Amino acid sequence: MSLTKSSEEDSFNGRYTLWITEALEELPHNFTITDPFISGHPIVFASLGFLKMTGYSREEVIGRNGKVFQGPKTNRRSIMEIREAIREERSVMVSLLNYRKSGSPFWMLFHMSPVFGRDDGKVINFVAVQVPISGQEHRKLGVMSSDHSELVFGSCRREVCFGSFVHQNRASPVECDDEQGLEDWEHCEASESEKLKAVEAVNNVLSILTRYSELSGRLVCGKRYCLRGVDCLSSSLVISLGRIKQSFVLTNPCLPDMPIIYASDAFLTLTGYKRQEVLGQNCRFLSGVDTDSSVLYEIKECILKGQSCTVQILNYSNRKDKSSFWNLLHISPVRNASGKHILWVFRWKQVVEILKVKS
Repeated sequence: MSLTKSSEEDSFNGRYTLWITEALEELPHNFTITDPFISGHPIVFASLGFLKMTGYSREEVIGRNGKVFQGPKTNRRSIMEIREAIREERSVMVSLLNYRKSGSPFWMLFHMSPVFGRDDGKVINFVAVQVPISGQEHRKLGVMSSDHSELVFGSCRREVCFGSFVHQNRASPVECDDEQGLEDWEHCEASESEKLKAVEAVNNVLSILTRYSELSGRLVCGKRYCLRGVDCLSSSLVISLGRIKQSFVLTNPCLPDMPIIYASDAFLTLTGYKRQEVLGQNCRFLSGVDTDSSVLYEIKECILKGQSCTVQILNYSNRKDKSSFWNLLHISPVRNASGKHILWVFRWKQVVEILKVKS
């Protein structure tokens, strides 16, 4: 490893302390760690086992996306399954055909798991373990004959797939480590012991990340943890919501008292509250002594009926003078595919802003 560290490595070490690399390198597993908040979702750490397995140097891997290890015979469905798991911020385990630096293909069990920030529930990193597959069956592409005269069996040896195809008492070897063989074989199945090995490896990596995050004070964990029972939104959704300049909050009707689970920057500016003072609260906390109770009742009735509504309401800020301000408040439900209300959107627009537009 060169003395000049990349920005990706600096970002990774900055979260877990400089000693994290040395601790991770002591693990015998083949794995990488990626950062979804850096453009291109690059690798920020690669284990010595992974580098040896693929033939790449650390300088050739850090800062690059994992797709560099894919090739023409890599199953596109498996790649889409991994991408979907990243989008949904969950674990995934698939058999995957990857390529070494030399260009030779090999089968591996790919097990990826997210790492969550303990304070806010956001995904900080993804840990991806790669276990070479050996000794299990793989399937042949195409349709088997109806009389079952064609049998497919084989094993995956030396991190690549070999097999035998028996047809009318004639056997010919098929090696899945060359392009011709890869055209014949669709999948290489991992054994239960290899799956357990992958799970154990992820747990070992997560244990070290958790331990060293305690030293930096920026705690991480393997499961999403949210404060005050508030649902955590995915980091990809939070990034998208952050681009919206309007003053609004999202509330969860599935939780007691329908708490706020997201507040926009414009809302915080309007009300003077900090984000941690808002999350977990019901929107009633903005009301005060002069807020019209009939308006609050109207809002409650619309929510019970699942209907949108717009009202004019007097709210109170968190500023030193406890100033009040008139708003047009629009609320509307967000439904899922089955029609169930999963969120409510509360959007504020100050009356003074509306008057300025009209004038």
